[in-house]
Amino acid sequence: MGVIARYREHLPVGPATPEVDLNEGSTPLVASRNIGRALGLKHLYFKYEGLNPTGSFKDRGMVVAVAKALEGGSRVLICASTGNTSASMAAYAARTGVRAIVVVPSGAGRAQGAPPEIALNKLSQALMYGAKVVALKGNFDFALETVRDLTSHYPVALMNSVNPHRIAGQKTAAFEIVDELGDAPDYLVLPVGNAGNITAYWKGFREYHAAGRATRLPRMVGAQAEGAAPIVTGSPVANPKTLASAIRIGNPASWEGATSARDESGGLIAAVTDTEIISAQIRLASSEGLFAEPASAAPLALLFRLVRDGKIDRDAVTVVVLTGSGLKDPEAALKNVEPPIELDGDARTLAKVLKL
Repeated sequence: MGVIARYREHLPVGPATPEVDLNEGSTPLVASRNIGRALGLKHLYFKYEGLNPTGSFKDRGMVVAVAKALEGGSRVLICASTGNTSASMAAYAARTGVRAIVVVPSGAGRAQGAPPEIALNKLSQALMYGAKVVALKGNFDFALETVRDLTSHYPVALMNSVNPHRIAGQKTAAFEIVDELGDAPDYLVLPVGNAGNITAYWKGFREYHAAGRATRLPRMVGAQAEGAAPIVTGSPVANPKTLASAIRIGNPASWEGATSARDESGGLIAAVTDTEIISAQIRLASSEGLFAEPASAAPLALLFRLVRDGKIDRDAVTVVVLTGSGLKDPEAALKNVEPPIELDGDARTLAKVLKL
């Protein structure tokens, strides 16, 4: 059962909305077995969105946006993307038989023919789903500006998170957390790139609270990368830099939504370094068996710091959102782990090398 069928009464859909789904949503809320204990946190959970159909949280919002686009008669979908949005949009376009156009940033100073600024695994998804992919010179913010301009003049449906139906679908992750825990957590920690997700989670928690499904609201804690932290610094970043490609965004489309979520909830948005991100990504995988992409590790890196600084109540219920699978973008992590052992020998030799 997809998110539209599961949460229809909370979504902007009606009898005329086509039935669209890839069984997205219903992702696991995994209780920490080792990291929480090491940090002294009694109730730490990971919302593992990497188990959505295309490997990221984007599927939640995309299914609603695509369904509404089809309802409105659209046959061509477009998005600007650093990876996950393109994969998701292309998959649902393939599912529903419409055309998908993906615009990815190629970087301002890249040579002709050089690969775009997008993780190869994410780009391969969009291509395999049959999307037409255009690498536009410049960064993500320019790509989004260009796509928005195009959709204002041509009959093409914009599928980025500026589309309110994307936010409506993404809020269902907040519903699932409350449904499983029985209430909202005390802290919700997640990465912030284009800021649609923090906006969506806050919307979902507030709606469930207003409906009496939750007795409290969480503090929203957002993590940006140090080289791409416009909300933290208070001004757009012209050339955002971070190995966490999913949050390499210098001028978030949902900036206002993010700051509202932060301020209304009494939370915070802070930046972490790439070194902290990779360290958290490796620790998460090796300690909990959860392989998440670099952007997903940013909130965990921030949580480490907040606990160290005494800014998190150790008795509180804390949920860290892992927005995408590590298989989306494994290159950076692989550079920081022990490589395979090459061996020419028999079982005795193998046992000796492994010190068995």
